[in-house]
Amino acid sequence: MTTISIKTAEDIAGMRIAGKLASEVLDYITPFVKAGVTTGELDRLCHEFMTNVQDSIPAPLNYCPPGYTPYPKAICTSVNDVICHGIPGDKVLKNGDVVNLDITIIKHGYHGDTSRMFYVGEPSIMAKRLGDITYECMWLGIAKIKPGAHLGDIGHVIQQHAEKAGYSVVREFCGHGIGKVFHEEPQVLHYGRPGTLERLEAGMIFTVEPMINAGRRDIREMGDGWTIKTKDRSLSAQWEHTVLVTETGYEVLTVSAGTPPPPAFVQQAAAA
Repeated sequence: MTTISIKTAEDIAGMRIAGKLASEVLDYITPFVKAGVTTGELDRLCHEFMTNVQDSIPAPLNYCPPGYTPYPKAICTSVNDVICHGIPGDKVLKNGDVVNLDITIIKHGYHGDTSRMFYVGEPSIMAKRLGDITYECMWLGIAKIKPGAHLGDIGHVIQQHAEKAGYSVVREFCGHGIGKVFHEEPQVLHYGRPGTLERLEAGMIFTVEPMINAGRRDIREMGDGWTIKTKDRSLSAQWEHTVLVTETGYEVLTVSAGTPPPPAFVQQAAAA
């Protein structure tokens, strides 16, 4: 079995701070996501907020896993049929666009990783439904997290909810362990069978970040070596939180004043 690090109390305290800061970048950028802005401008604003206001480091900038070229920007901006890792640039957002902004910051050596979907102007009914179902998928997965549960439980409930809605789950990219390292074990698949894969223990920290396509799950990689799009050009959506396994369940670490609340069914289950 894979070795998954169990975080210390000090690690968890550091991850709470990093998670809150990452979420606060999304709070800050929200009013700027509107028609006429370029994705490059959103990146510039986020980068300046991280470095000048938070004294945090944008983790994606110059990040270079094996087989890749260094990532050239501070955030990822994935618009419409871009599944993930869209590089900010000259693209101008227009009414009806949907965009995922993916933020990872480093503070005191710890990584906070989170993303949200944004609608530019009035989204189509189809785009809004895809965003809503994807948000529900993330939270259904998070709600499965507790000691003794399995990673397959998370993937299964996400896949079930997405496919029931007529959507597909991207297989090539997944959630991941995180801490002082940006990407570490485990891999958190967003599909699977209950009771399979690693057993969860208190002190594990990982992301839940389903990428859900309106069409087929097949992907295509762009020539920049980073940007991933849907092969059939259908819309794609993603939401992401960093989550701690606690002694009794879970704690979402990437929360701030502007974090959208959990869906009603999660709040009802928590109150029961």
